Amino acid sequence: MSLQGSVNMSGSISNEAISNYEKALSIGKKEGKTPLILDNILKEQKILTPKEIPLGLVQIPLELIVGTKTEGRANAFSKNFYPIIEQHTEFADKWIRLYQSHVDEGIRDPIQAYEYMNKFYVLEGNKRVSVLKYLEAATIQGNVIRIIPPRTEEKENKIYYEFMDFYRLSGINYIWFSKEGSFAKLQRLTGKIPDSVWTETEKTNFNSVYTRFSKEFKLKAGKNFNITIGDAFLSFIEIYDYKDLINMEQSEMQQKVNQYWEEFKLLLTDDPLELQMTPRQENKKNFFMRLIPVNVPQQRAAFIYGSTIIKSGWTYAHELGRRYLQKTFEGQINTSYYECATEENAEELLNKAVEDGNNLIFTTSPLLLKASLKTAVEHTDVKILNCSLNMAHRHIRTYYARMYEPKFLMGAIAGALSSNGKIGYIADYPMLGNIANINAFALGAKMVNANAQIYLEWTKVKDKNIHEKFLKNDVQYISGKDILSPGEIGFHFGLYRLEENSPLNVAMPVWNWGKFYEQMIRNIMNGSWKYDDPSDDTKGLNYWWGMSAGIVDVFCSKHLPIGTARLIALLRKTICSGDFNPFSGILYSQNGVVQKNKNKSMSPEEIINMNWLAENIIGSIPKMDDLKEKAKPMILLQGVEGIEKKNKGITNENYGNF
Repeated sequence: MSLQGSVNMSGSISNEAISNYEKALSIGKKEGKTPLILDNILKEQKILTPKEIPLGLVQIPLELIVGTKTEGRANAFSKNFYPIIEQHTEFADKWIRLYQSHVDEGIRDPIQAYEYMNKFYVLEGNKRVSVLKYLEAATIQGNVIRIIPPRTEEKENKIYYEFMDFYRLSGINYIWFSKEGSFAKLQRLTGKIPDSVWTETEKTNFNSVYTRFSKEFKLKAGKNFNITIGDAFLSFIEIYDYKDLINMEQSEMQQKVNQYWEEFKLLLTDDPLELQMTPRQENKKNFFMRLIPVNVPQQRAAFIYGSTIIKSGWTYAHELGRRYLQKTFEGQINTSYYECATEENAEELLNKAVEDGNNLIFTTSPLLLKASLKTAVEHTDVKILNCSLNMAHRHIRTYYARMYEPKFLMGAIAGALSSNGKIGYIADYPMLGNIANINAFALGAKMVNANAQIYLEWTKVKDKNIHEKFLKNDVQYISGKDILSPGEIGFHFGLYRLEENSPLNVAMPVWNWGKFYEQMIRNIMNGSWKYDDPSDDTKGLNYWWGMSAGIVDVFCSKHLPIGTARLIALLRKTICSGDFNPFSGILYSQNGVVQKNKNKSMSPEEIINMNWLAENIIGSIPKMDDLKEKAKPMILLQGVEGIEKKNKGITNENYGNF
């Protein structure tokens, strides 16, 4: 009888082959248990007539072979396919001869296996798998049949369907993730458009990069670092461009993995971010040190702007903060700024700022996050902060402001002043935090005017004449841009009433970035900077301060009625004291109740990640295809959940077209 074409049962057997069976047997007995049995799994999950799709000849990662198809094949092996049957048996003799054959000629005949949820179960060829697993081979060829599970709402099931989308394009089966959306992100980060099929060269390059990364990651992590290599790899190529890794030397790959290690730790938890909602309270000693800094070297702070001060109101607001900082610490700090940073040149500008001797750098756009992190990893003596929300990193800190608090007050003003309740709101990006601003405005308006309706329009959506739509709907008051840049002329900003000749401004939100920058400098000078750092090394730090810290507020014009001004002052006071949360009590979205408990307030995390609109908003959150091309990079980085266009989904019905 022959095991396979290349094995001669009467051939000579070396002592080495016998010795290795003894070693494999010893491992198997210690490991215990038996491989998983696919038939039992399907029975437990009540999949009685599974849909089977032949995949043909597949290179199967041996680490993904976890069981056998039927129960009868499993009893000879431990959990990980080491033999558990004693020597001097027919089974042992066949295993030893197969081992010898592999040493002499190599195992070439493919096995037969089933794939279910990206795990493989052997139908024929168990001993071949056993020998190659013992020898720590990477893959084995097999003719594979895929069993497609019914769709469910379980996360693992959703990830598997995303994997099938990705496999249909790439044929890659050796990478896995623990989070939804990761396969589509991998497709994008490797430079592929959503529905693009991989070429053989691209598959080879990816295998090379992933294998080299896996080697260094496993070497550093050992056996107790409990994340998937896929999760780690995806985090890595979010910062280091995939195309640069293709030809990277192994020594440089090792260096990058080691430098990035603190970032990998964030993947160990589902809650990798610590939000600091108010400035840390200083003790008396630090207070006096803050007033009279002693022996503190002069600080050099650089500001990296994503646009010019003249063209961008956002950049102008940060520039006002820089000037405030320079004036407040005259003689103690030197500030400078670098304009027009893009994703392409940001790293160059950051390195220039480091070369110029800056030991503190603020990058004022989420689009500069990647370059900020790369620079911080390579220059650990430089403190770098990026202006973004809900981004967890260990090497840098992030900061933003709770603008939804002033927006709630502005909504209350609009609701109080509007006679017909029709109010316009102009938003820019459908990104994290911005939805909370819109909803807070709508809730503020409804609190004082039960008939208030908010007509929502987006500046980053294609082909929109916003003011024309407002006029058509008889909108009286509009919440527009927060601030105009020095290069803009007009009064269409803040909260304004449409008039015949020019708008009448009644209120505007204020970003006092200087207050934040001042506090950061004081933290460095008095030594309290280090105390902000989370003690848990699986968390990053995001400063998310509000009106109580003075970094955002509302400025009301003299045109505001006295009664309305008094109401706004009262609301401001209750929000700053923490006695009132705009997102407290029963809350309704356009689709129904989102918070049922009248005594509950939404958590900061729930507020940041809002992806719904309040019931009195007329409008919607735009999809990716609706946005202008220039807006898409920001949304890919900080867009609200559900906005990204997904690949065509695999279903039981359409998978036959694979």
